[in-house]
Amino acid sequence: MAETDQKQQMHYIQHTDLEDFVRQILIANGTPPENASIVSKCLIQADLRGVDTHGSNRIPSYMERIRQKCLDPSAQPSLRQITPVVAQVDGHNGWGFIAAHKAMERAIEMAQDFGMGMVSVKHSNHFGMSAWLVKQALDAGMMSLIFTNSSPALPAWGGREKLMGVSPIACGAPSGNPRRPFILDMAPSVAARGKIYKALRRGERIPMDWALDKEGKQTDDPAKALEGVMLPMGGPKGSALSIMMDVFSGVFSGAAFAGHVTNPYDPSKPADVGHFLVAIRPDLFMTMDEFKERMDYLYKRVTESEKAAGVDRIYFPGEMEQVMEECRLSEGIPLAEGEVASLNKEADLAKVEHLKVQSA
Repeated sequence: MAETDQKQQMHYIQHTDLEDFVRQILIANGTPPENASIVSKCLIQADLRGVDTHGSNRIPSYMERIRQKCLDPSAQPSLRQITPVVAQVDGHNGWGFIAAHKAMERAIEMAQDFGMGMVSVKHSNHFGMSAWLVKQALDAGMMSLIFTNSSPALPAWGGREKLMGVSPIACGAPSGNPRRPFILDMAPSVAARGKIYKALRRGERIPMDWALDKEGKQTDDPAKALEGVMLPMGGPKGSALSIMMDVFSGVFSGAAFAGHVTNPYDPSKPADVGHFLVAIRPDLFMTMDEFKERMDYLYKRVTESEKAAGVDRIYFPGEMEQVMEECRLSEGIPLAEGEVASLNKEADLAKVEHLKVQSA
């Protein structure tokens, strides 16, 4: 496609301006101000960390879901305590960010009292980048596990139809250096599906090993890839991980599962996403100082290990994103011209000011 071969001009936006812009759009579309602050902060965290697929560019698709009345921006999640260390949140088809934030908040409270807390979430929606939930736990000094299911994108290993989601698994642990904690946030596919949407928006090609078209052939065309299926990382291993996410997030919670979660870009019906969150106190078996010393030792062993040929630096999980965040805090968040136009179209609909941009 000619459109896919034309790269667009890039603009840079200060993160504070982008966060305020997104917050105003959310409020104008029926989101309570306190919730709008949480959602906008989570989206801009993704932009800052270089996870552009899960940041402010999601706003147009989210707003369309609101306009089609398949996401309730005003809904407030409810919590039911099951045991002293287990709770469940019902998102009531509101913002996934708000349901997950409440769930992690409760998981942290239980972990502070009992050493760990586990919360299942049902009737939720897409909650963006999983790493922001890891950071919520880290800010409270907690280790964490975060699972979610998602809409069909991967085939079961050996199959050819979209069945399992590209559902991320995330976890984290604090260290002695708060700037370099352990943060893992990964999808069971070769690449996140959001990267294909991003390539389509920006008129870019994708690597040939990311996806198959609807005929089952490898493609570098993002439009054809979205008609086909994503490829799991490690073959059957990635496929099995996506099924595991569905077990813990969908089957276990009472949310949609087995290919019945609605795509966040499909505004036809509620998504009914499920999540599974665990917070763990790191000082259960030793003092916190000992735990952090051991984490720091692990960090040094990993990052100072002998490098393979052609490698300049070895990164700890989450460190590359932290380096990106430090860069974008000073230089701004890059958005392609088409992405800015899409956001400003939402601004017009919401009757808020356009984004303040600076060209590259």
